[in-house]
Amino acid sequence: MQNLGPPDTHYVSAALGWLELGNLAEAKAELAQLGEEQRGHPDVLEVRWLVCAEEGRWDEGLQIARALLQNAPDRSSGWLHQAYALRRVAEGSVKRAWDALLPAFDKFPKVAIISYNLACYACQMAQLDAARVWFKRALVLGGKEKIKRMALDDKDLEALWQEIKEF
Repeated sequence: MQNLGPPDTHYVSAALGWLELGNLAEAKAELAQLGEEQRGHPDVLEVRWLVCAEEGRWDEGLQIARALLQNAPDRSSGWLHQAYALRRVAEGSVKRAWDALLPAFDKFPKVAIISYNLACYACQMAQLDAARVWFKRALVLGGKEKIKRMALDDKDLEALWQEIKEF
């Protein structure tokens, strides 16, 4: 797959900027300017997934995540996006998200957010011992204070909040 060049890089950057400002319509308008041959580029897929997530279009988001996995297997984000969407599609569940994300840990053992999300999923499935193990890995990989702040604001880990406060 070829690299994005101008003006496509500008459209993608602008779309991200609009997303950060909360303006989905403008983000989508920027993406619409991309040529058909660039729509499957990993950078474009990342932004398209973010738009779907903001709009709660999980079926389309799942398809985009799977395209990202296929087009950029060395990016952990495809695995994360797929799991996130699998939790939220109509036939989705935390278990499906867990099953989809677990193999990513072997492929990306140093990516803290994978361990963190696995901790969230384990906690939601009432597997608290597993959640503690995954959370401790996330702390080591991602920095104790950063991960702890995230966790204490994440309802998925609420069952562990008291313990997390003591870390």
